[in-house]
Amino acid sequence: MSTPTTTSTSRLITLPTGMSVTVQEFGVNSDGSAVLYLHGGAGPRTMAGIATALAQHAYGIAPTHPGFDGTPRPDGFDTVADLAEAYLDLLDELDLTGVMVMGSSLGGWIAAEMALRDTRGRIGCLVLLNTVGIRATGEEQVLDVRTVAPGDLGALSFANDAFRPDFASFTEEQRAVMVANQQALATYAGPAFTHDPKLRRRLHRITVPALVVWGEQDGLAPTGYGRDWAEALPGGRFVPVAGAGHFPHIEQLGTTLGAVGEFVDAVVKPSRA
Repeated sequence: MSTPTTTSTSRLITLPTGMSVTVQEFGVNSDGSAVLYLHGGAGPRTMAGIATALAQHAYGIAPTHPGFDGTPRPDGFDTVADLAEAYLDLLDELDLTGVMVMGSSLGGWIAAEMALRDTRGRIGCLVLLNTVGIRATGEEQVLDVRTVAPGDLGALSFANDAFRPDFASFTEEQRAVMVANQQALATYAGPAFTHDPKLRRRLHRITVPALVVWGEQDGLAPTGYGRDWAEALPGGRFVPVAGAGHFPHIEQLGTTLGAVGEFVDAVVKPSRA
């Protein structure tokens, strides 16, 4: 059976602050709900596959964090909190409610900060994919990728050789984009880089359902760290994914989609089951 193809469109959306955000849209906005896809340090392309797969079921929007992939980052716009507030403005601008915020790595950190600030009830649930952002209570913590050579990053990020980027084959333009993306990541992540030391103790205030999906062979953020994320969230559900590293939605897309579907049926919209 062939997989349905879904086209996406890209546009600039101006927020009430005057800042413009590049947004890729998947599927059709038919009922005012959506999935908001938030990428991590590897850039917006990492969310395209799952956004395309879910476009048959839900309208999706995937912003590019300002400063990534050549987009401008305004002066003073330099924290995860800034991103969280901007994307809440984006949901307001598009008048979306019941939104599933799905974040990978840094994107999951942004999603949690959004949920803590969502005073208008825009967010319906969270899906966190190998998310960074907290200081875990146990010994397993996130590796500081600033200490990792680019050539080693792929082996730490992906369980399967076939998914690992060959940095040696990158063009000068691709290398420049990668360097700029890492600089943007470092800016947003702040002095502690992989986490906000105070975030974990605030997570009990998140009231929407949350699913934590974790690639078990992640060399950057170990499984124990992921379990700690789920434990810090009220009613957080933890689903480990075998055969995947830091990007379970890329290496094990079917398993990840299955976990999301079960979460929606059992927790978010149980009346549909």
